[in-house]
Order: sequence, then C-alpha cells, then structure tokens
Amino acid sequence: MTVPALLRYQGALLLRSQHWIGPLVVYAAFVAVGVRSGDPALDALGYTAAGLVPLSVWLVRICVTAEPPAARAVSAAAAGPVRVHAAALLTALAGTLLAGAAGAAYALSAGDLTYQPPAGTALAGAVAWAVCALTGTAVGAVCSRPLLRGRGHAVLAGGVGSLLAWVLPFSPARSAVSALVGAARAGTAPFPLGALAGSALLAGAAGAVACLVSTRRA
Repeated sequence: MTVPALLRYQGALLLRSQHWIGPLVVYAAFVAVGVRSGDPALDALGYTAAGLVPLSVWLVRICVTAEPPAARAVSAAAAGPVRVHAAALLTALAGTLLAGAAGAAYALSAGDLTYQPPAGTALAGAVAWAVCALTGTAVGAVCSRPLLRGRGHAVLAGGVGSLLAWVLPFSPARSAVSALVGAARAGTAPFPLGALAGSALLAGAAGAVACLVSTRRA
C-alpha cells in the first residue's frame, strides 16, 4: 500500500468515524469566544494558533485509535506498522492545519489590520499555526498509542502536555504565540522561523519514536 493510499484510508476513517466533530466544535467555540471584532489581527491570530495545540493532541488520539485491532493488524501486515502509524499522525496534522486555516481566516476577517501589513500578518499567522499544529502533534504522538494505551492515562497526559506546551519558556508554540502578541503592540509582523524549525524537529522526533514503538506493539 502506497503512502497516498494510506493517507486516503486514514482520512476516510477519520471522516466516517465522525469523532472529529467534537474537537472541531470545541475549537470553533474557543475561537468564537476569544476573537472579538476590532482586536489587533496579530493578537487574534495568536489566540487561534494557541488553540491548535490541544486540538492536534485530540485529533492524534482519534486517528491512531480509529482502526479496530483486527483491521490495524491487516493494515500493518500490508504496509508495515511504521507507515500505518505515520499516516495516522500525518492525517491528524493535516486536519489540524485545515482547522487552523479556517480559524486564521476568521481572525483576519474580524481583526483590526489598520496598523499591520495584511500580507505579512497573514504569513506570520500561518507560521504560528504551523508551529502550534506541529507542537500539538508531537505531544499527541507521545501521549497516545502505542506509547500510552490506556484511555485515561492518554487523556490526562495529553491535557498536561498541551498545558506545558502553552507555558514552558522553551516551547515552540509558546514562543510563536508570544511573538505574535508582542508584535501586535509594535505594529510589526514577526516570522518565528526558529520556533517553526524547533516544532518540526520536535514533531519529527516524537513521531519517529511512536512509529518505532509501533513495530514492537503492533
């Protein structure tokens, strides 16, 4: 089974399960409550980006547990457990990025762009939501199957991991969101490329560990 086929399969599993509705509704409510018309656009973008961390953790949990054990065994036999697990993680990341794009579009439409360049602001927001989506995917990868199998333990670890991603000073997500909020006061558009690189490395490392462990616990 090819990688595109695996991604289509994982995407179909996610959509048909309808388990994505819960996290999407929660994220939409988070954005609707926190973004007010007339707020600085960079502030609004930072808020919507921050919400992607727990959303991504939740979607990862859904995607890596979407298949029944028997179906998972068949998929692993056909394509290998590493590729199957990687496809599940990438599907969760893609879903988070799509939700982030919708949240960013709302933030830009409702936010005040009077003192900020629209193109630069949109690009800064895109970098921030990519950082937060990648950070959340990393947290979800280490707080879900196969590293944590118990539902209660996984939910607790994912919640704590999301909170830490918001508050730890060295977290890429915190750095990116703080850059947006700080720049809103200065009227400039930041590009936290260091945070983007850090989140990509973090997600890659966490995903690699989870995929390697899946070969032992498939």
